[in-house]
Amino acid sequence: MNTPTQSALQDIDSSQASLTGEIPQQSAKPREGRSRAFTNWVVQVSREDPGARSALRSGLRKDLDSVRRMHRLVAPWLPERRSEDVERAYYAVAAMIAAQSRSALAVPEGTTDGPERPDADTAHSGMARRRRASLGTAFAAAVTEGPGREKEMRAGTAESRLNLLTRQSVNGLHRHLPASVGYLSSLGVDVDWAQLLDDLGNWRRDSGRISRTWLQDFYRARDRDLARRADEADEQDLAAEAATVPAVS
Repeated sequence: MNTPTQSALQDIDSSQASLTGEIPQQSAKPREGRSRAFTNWVVQVSREDPGARSALRSGLRKDLDSVRRMHRLVAPWLPERRSEDVERAYYAVAAMIAAQSRSALAVPEGTTDGPERPDADTAHSGMARRRRASLGTAFAAAVTEGPGREKEMRAGTAESRLNLLTRQSVNGLHRHLPASVGYLSSLGVDVDWAQLLDDLGNWRRDSGRISRTWLQDFYRARDRDLARRADEADEQDLAAEAATVPAVS
């Protein structure tokens, strides 16, 4: 059974301590490497180890006292200093990843052979600097990149689901997220698991800011797509008009 090695855990923890003086409890750039490394590893192990995937998936929609099978996999990745919300977020996101169909579990770029945590250079360069996408971006992709039929209904469904999530308490968000993520997965939309992990861990303190980001990202992406479609329609109309104009002899 693959688990992160103790030396790898010590390496990243010591690198974070040297940069900040302590491992931060909430989101910050040093934790970004941890979040990305953890979610990449969960994707990889869920693809390659059916037993691990089953153990992780068993925690879906369960509280921390009801996920005994997950501890051996998730516990080594938890920050030494953490709130219960952060701890719960690690377990919830791991369970949601493992609950995806195997075909939906794309191996993330930069994932190495094996589950070891990245060293300091990796954690604070390639993985940490990867552009993140909020859940609002994912819902917009479900509308703008989905199949063409019933586009309007899907847009309304995506908007309603996203607005419902932004109005939730921490417990409500944990209750509703699995279904929403499953909806996105059914449309072939990728979720930025590392960003979702940090958002979920910070929800109690920063729900207003996170909700605003989700909604802004959704509407910006959707409006860009509408503008692009309008431009394409105009170009097609102009091309059609040009084709009907008789040539001057």
